Amino acid sequence: MRAYERLMKYVKVCTQSSPDTGATPSTPGQWDLARLLVEELKELGLENPSVDGHCIVTAWLSASPGCEAAPALGLLAHMDTAPAFSGRDVRPMVHENYDGGDIALPREGRVIRAADFPFLTGLKGKTLLTADGSTLLGADDKAGVAEIMTLCERLQAENLPHGRLCVAFTPDEEIGEGPDHFDVAAFGAKYAYTVDGGAAGSIEYENFNAASAVVDITGVSVHPGSAKDVMENALLMAQELNALLPSEAVPARTEGYQGFFHLDRLEGTAAACRMEYIIRDHDEGEFTVKKALLQRAAAQVQAAHPAAKVAVTVKDSYYNMKEKLADCMHLVENAMRAAELAGITPTVEPIRGGTDGARLSYMGLPCPNLGTGGYNFHGPQELACVEDMDAVVDMLTHLVRLYSK
Repeated sequence: MRAYERLMKYVKVCTQSSPDTGATPSTPGQWDLARLLVEELKELGLENPSVDGHCIVTAWLSASPGCEAAPALGLLAHMDTAPAFSGRDVRPMVHENYDGGDIALPREGRVIRAADFPFLTGLKGKTLLTADGSTLLGADDKAGVAEIMTLCERLQAENLPHGRLCVAFTPDEEIGEGPDHFDVAAFGAKYAYTVDGGAAGSIEYENFNAASAVVDITGVSVHPGSAKDVMENALLMAQELNALLPSEAVPARTEGYQGFFHLDRLEGTAAACRMEYIIRDHDEGEFTVKKALLQRAAAQVQAAHPAAKVAVTVKDSYYNMKEKLADCMHLVENAMRAAELAGITPTVEPIRGGTDGARLSYMGLPCPNLGTGGYNFHGPQELACVEDMDAVVDMLTHLVRLYSK
């Protein structure tokens, strides 16, 4: 079975995670996909396919004869889809022989415009998968799941040499909780890769340092007719605070290694409101500066409104995996070689985000990230390329063989 065929099956299972439930996994649909994958892994003949009490799927493929001394290699992908856009009732669509132009989706008048996404010109003539416009597709990261499963099938069907392969599929990556209960020692891999990136051939070993920040503002609420010199409007105070942050340091105005403040949610009333930020920077020093800047902005607003209350809670989420991969650059070098052997041009670039691999690297499992052949994640313009997914499976096959020697 080709990887895209598996993807089309997996996306029909709703696994959209949620930051609000407090459960593990955060949504029940992730159990449904986990159980489906366990059954498929059994059919493929892997060792001890199982899902644990935290909805982490694991299985192992024994080394082929003569490769027993090779280092155990891990491959991971996540089962959940982003909470930012609906992942329920996904209807995958196949667009054969893509002409390089706009892609009209049948639901809600949405169009994937070539002018907005220049990479589309490079996909001309290929077969693309999208949803129907009412949901995201779920290639992030069910494409990675499908590619790892297809690799496991190929290695055995074609009797290809490989060392011990450790496979895991995690829940709740999109809300930063994927590795919370991951047992690195029991997993048994010496090195690993997450298959959770974009274009085929992309190799990522640098990611943002990341923190979340919550600002709770309690104003002074009185009748507006008698508010002079008394009312403290929490919503206006929120605007003051945000205006104290650098206006250019936002996602829409940054790229590459540039960090940002992202106001992800603002809700409340004049009486009280909450602001939720994510703070990102590749540089550890600049990351620290950004966190301190938010604290200073809050203190400045508090000083200007002494009758109100401004409370800030900042929590680090993950750190730049580059610090943990400095002594394991063979992971990047072998990934580049594997891409070339698969006929893909490798690209090494920083992640403007994070993966389970970032946290796993700090947990003792060096783990860069590889592309899946998916694009435009987290929204209705998401798509995947069939031929690029095939190429990723080829790349993984060569990568496993490189580590079998």
